[in-house]
Amino acid sequence: MTTYAALLRGINVGGSKKVPMAELRTLLEGLGHADVRTHLQSGQAVFSCAHGDEEALAAELGRAIEQRFGFAVDVIVRDHAYLRAVAASCPFPAADLQPRQLHVTYFSAPVDADRFCAIDQAAHLPEEFRLGDRALYLYAPDGLGRSKLAEQLSRRSVTKGLIATTRNWNTVLKLVEMTAR
Repeated sequence: MTTYAALLRGINVGGSKKVPMAELRTLLEGLGHADVRTHLQSGQAVFSCAHGDEEALAAELGRAIEQRFGFAVDVIVRDHAYLRAVAASCPFPAADLQPRQLHVTYFSAPVDADRFCAIDQAAHLPEEFRLGDRALYLYAPDGLGRSKLAEQLSRRSVTKGLIATTRNWNTVLKLVEMTAR
């Protein structure tokens, strides 16, 4: 059995796409997954299963959510080893920063620097971003809500053809912890 985290994009935000966590847990259990747990209301679920195709697991969960709730939700599924590697590879001094200053955007596929070449990084300093393995690390000293760089990074022209979902550093670490079992 492998433990995975499912990252759901854009649920329970602004009164739309409501997915109660208790119902999400029941849905995952109904798909045959074990050790199902959720974290916060913003779309994180952890579960164990025997087969390890992350894309198939994400697609299966996305279809089940659409059937149950009547709307589509983008889903990314990643295993513990990947989540641990993303946290360990952070290019910013995470231990020295407030968790609200550091975020990780998880992508459904690899990304390269060409996707971000139109963004003038120097114009956004002291905010910065770095790319990782299907991830982008964002340092936003005033938090994500005030970040002009985050606004640029989330444009459709940048994320076109990808599922992209962002988590703060506390959630990044919590998912590593939750999937370690």
